[in-house]
Amino acid sequence: MYTKILAAVNEHLNSEISARYALNIARACGAKLYICFIAEKGMPRSTFNRAEEAMKRLFNEAMNMNIQVEGITETGEPVQEISKIVRRKGVDIVFASTRREDIEKRLYAGTIARSLSLHLPCSVALVRVVHMGRVHPKKILVPLKARIDHIKERAYFTAKMAEGFGSKVFVFHTTKPLTKFFYGEIHLTPVEWGKRLPKDISDFMAHLRKYNISYEGRLLPGAIGRSITIEAASRRHDLVIMGASERSLLSSFLKGNPVEDVLRETPCDLIILKPRHEDQ
Repeated sequence: MYTKILAAVNEHLNSEISARYALNIARACGAKLYICFIAEKGMPRSTFNRAEEAMKRLFNEAMNMNIQVEGITETGEPVQEISKIVRRKGVDIVFASTRREDIEKRLYAGTIARSLSLHLPCSVALVRVVHMGRVHPKKILVPLKARIDHIKERAYFTAKMAEGFGSKVFVFHTTKPLTKFFYGEIHLTPVEWGKRLPKDISDFMAHLRKYNISYEGRLLPGAIGRSITIEAASRRHDLVIMGASERSLLSSFLKGNPVEDVLRETPCDLIILKPRHEDQ
């Protein structure tokens, strides 16, 4: 599914760490990796040099892992230039790191991360880096809501990320309590999971099984965003993979946005995936 992967790099360390997620999934997919730096007009030379040094480190690391790699440096507005590269090279997915402004701004308004997620013609993985020195996730938490789009791509992305790092996947679904008196978690056997889970989540797990990775399923009642952060912290997960929210602007203001809640409070690295490959 992914044959060409692009990692957007800038002068900040979190972008280099984000690119290492792209590097490892490229290895698992047997994909070509593009390492891209867009120099904005008026950028100081020292800033340019830091980004160039990051690109060199990533390029050498990819070569050592026998990954086909190409470096691209352009000047201009980041979203526009990355979009041009994606179209010119036929890129399947772009990895980009979130910035401080993405965490602070409501609904990502006016941020580069939001613009990439909305406007690129390919899938986008936005990476919030929490642990600067640790990019070897062994426990990956995948929260899923009852209705999911692009199920095959979500399962593929999760499986290849797990394969790239030798990780175990924990599929997590938050639901309303079964009764008003119930406050504990539900421990289910695989058969019970199959009977109780929404169909889309069952389908996701069926696709996940095809990739022969280790995974478990958990079901827990409670508020979505808070339950995810508590689960990630209490179970010591290393990475959370979530789908980008598709709530309308009005609904997000009235009811809140679980993705934003987790983005602000995540205790571990977080990838927000915006899939665009249609299920076939």
